[in-house]
Amino acid sequence: MFAVVEVAGIQFKVAPKDRINVPSLAEKPGTKIHLERVMLVGDDKTVVVGHPLVAGASVEATVIDHGKGVKVIVFKKKRRKRYRVKRGHRQGYTEIEINSIAQ
Repeated sequence: MFAVVEVAGIQFKVAPKDRINVPSLAEKPGTKIHLERVMLVGDDKTVVVGHPLVAGASVEATVIDHGKGVKVIVFKKKRRKRYRVKRGHRQGYTEIEINSIAQ
């Protein structure tokens, strides 16, 4: 069984036992969360597509950990003006594990 869920405006294709990194959530590690914005649910034989959401479907997940992604370097320069700026950014994420998909 698989599903397409929306978390913080981003869609993810998930199946039970999958671990995915989603944008930072406020929940503490070990907390169970219910993802209600399910766009599609399917298995080997049938696929149910929502319009825009599948009625009554939900995905249960557990928060595993919080972390930061790889560093992205932003470098700005204007020639002949002695202007240079170097900045780094690490986007925060939350790792979740999908427990079950209810249709």
